[in-house]
Amino acid sequence: MLDRPASDTLDRAHVAAMSAAITCVAVVGIGLSLSIPLLSLEMERMGVSSTVIGINTALAGLASIVTVPFVPRLAARIGVVRLLILAIFIGAASLIGFKLLHDIRWWFPLRFVFSATLGVLFVLSEFWINEVAPPARRGLVMGIYATVLALGFAVGPTLLVLIGTQGYAPYCAGAALFLLGTVPIALARGLSPEIEGSGSRGVLGYVRLAPAAIFAALVYGAVETGGFAILPLYGLRIGLDAESAAGLVSMLALGHVVFQIPFGLLADRFDRRRLLLASALGGAIGAALIPAASASPFWLAILLLIWGGLTGTLYTVGLAHLGASVRGAELAGANAAFLIFYNVGLMVGPPIIGGGMDLMPPQGFAHAMCGVLVAYAGLVLWRLRKTASALTK
Repeated sequence: MLDRPASDTLDRAHVAAMSAAITCVAVVGIGLSLSIPLLSLEMERMGVSSTVIGINTALAGLASIVTVPFVPRLAARIGVVRLLILAIFIGAASLIGFKLLHDIRWWFPLRFVFSATLGVLFVLSEFWINEVAPPARRGLVMGIYATVLALGFAVGPTLLVLIGTQGYAPYCAGAALFLLGTVPIALARGLSPEIEGSGSRGVLGYVRLAPAAIFAALVYGAVETGGFAILPLYGLRIGLDAESAAGLVSMLALGHVVFQIPFGLLADRFDRRRLLLASALGGAIGAALIPAASASPFWLAILLLIWGGLTGTLYTVGLAHLGASVRGAELAGANAAFLIFYNVGLMVGPPIIGGGMDLMPPQGFAHAMCGVLVAYAGLVLWRLRKTASALTK
């Protein structure tokens, strides 16, 4: 087990440990961004209806919600590194299995298993990175971690462009990248933190302990997925062509990449709850400005870059705040709760935001986004006032 650093310096051992954890999240990003479009296209070629494709894709979120609560206890029994490597091997085998078992009936259990392995990697990588990050540099480390995750999301689609979406090539390439992820993890096997027990709280216990952090995951998941799913439709509704509408998503994703490390640095200098409040309010203002900016594709793209960056920092700062609030076995359980709420956000975001656009076409897209962010800002403000009131008594 890697001991927590006595100072805020980073020695080689801690850099190696963090590199292993960051590799895990890169695998998650690649796995999600490659599998979602690849499997959707393959199901389309199989003649599967759009409804069934949607249900099969949604199973990914359900798999994480169902399996993630058991990850800390399982990792405590067999070890963090062993479980990570096992998850990578099962994930790689599942990805190949989609091509070998070319039948939609098999794809439902395969999707569940594949998504469950990604959930394991997500929880344990977040626990590992939070456990070994020096407290004074936690925000910076989380910023790097989130940036790598965002870059991992970019690798999957790029890989599909380079090698295509047919035949065994994309499945084998994805599996190979998965297996490469075991190398830094194996090299850091003596540096991984141990989970002693599984924590004494349920999911709601962690919500009560660190609500600003846990709900940051939910709001980020809802806004990220809702934005990625509904933004192209919004672009079409305001008169853009398909290519320009898809380009809006690229600006959103770019904002996610470039804002993480700067906000991570800010999280090391300021109260993280206040920074979460600033991100939420900034995101709400940005969403409110979308209707005005929609008249100009250029200014809309710039606004989406900034807005995407601000909302994307909810994940980074929320994770840093969680790591500062919880320790030990409780941290593993808290990371599981964080991921569960992120997946809840993935599932509820598109219906809420898409429903908003249906109710008030087309600007209801922006109004729904703004409402979600304002509601979260209200929660954080309430927590800040409650803390201030307790200190004055």
